[in-house]
Amino acid sequence: AHVRGGGEYGERWHLAGQKSTKQHTVDDMISTARYLIGERYTSPERLAVRGDSAGGISVGNSIIQHPELFAAAIDNVGVTNLLRFQLTPGGPANIPEFGDVTKREDFNILYSLSAYHQIKDGTRYPAVLALTGVNDPRVPSWMVAEFAARLQHATSSGKPVLLRVDFEGGHGFGASRTQSEQAAVDQLTFLLWQLGDKEFTTGPR
Repeated sequence: AHVRGGGEYGERWHLAGQKSTKQHTVDDMISTARYLIGERYTSPERLAVRGDSAGGISVGNSIIQHPELFAAAIDNVGVTNLLRFQLTPGGPANIPEFGDVTKREDFNILYSLSAYHQIKDGTRYPAVLALTGVNDPRVPSWMVAEFAARLQHATSSGKPVLLRVDFEGGHGFGASRTQSEQAAVDQLTFLLWQLGDKEFTTGPR
């Protein structure tokens, strides 16, 4: 899904999903899901969403705002706490893109799109696999871990929320072929399991 905020269609497309318009990024992801369901390409029981790094904003908020649309989600080294991200080593470089948490107007926008802070207890969230590398210089492991832990506490769906930690990995750059393949296998296996493939379903999901 080429959601607004990316550069796929030029700078206007980028600016249409930046700071005060960042919700458009999430809206586009949700609209994509609804289109696939509405046109009968799939159903919520067979639909998953995945994002990396800043894609954690769209993935995290998609499942928080509309958990009924997805069976599973993969949050790969994703940004899910926008209130604390600025205070991490790599966070200040993202102020022009996301906003400044120390400014009231920007704080309100960041809070509304901080997936971790928008999780609600007793909600039937989809299955989630969150991945992190201990040596990640961009999105620290605690951010991914706290998102997974909060979802584990809050969800009422009975579906798994799992945290995968690579103790020799980082943000993905420079990963060995073996590391990349192992991460890909775990993600695909998780999706096949949660989306109901008979070869990967050993019991109630």
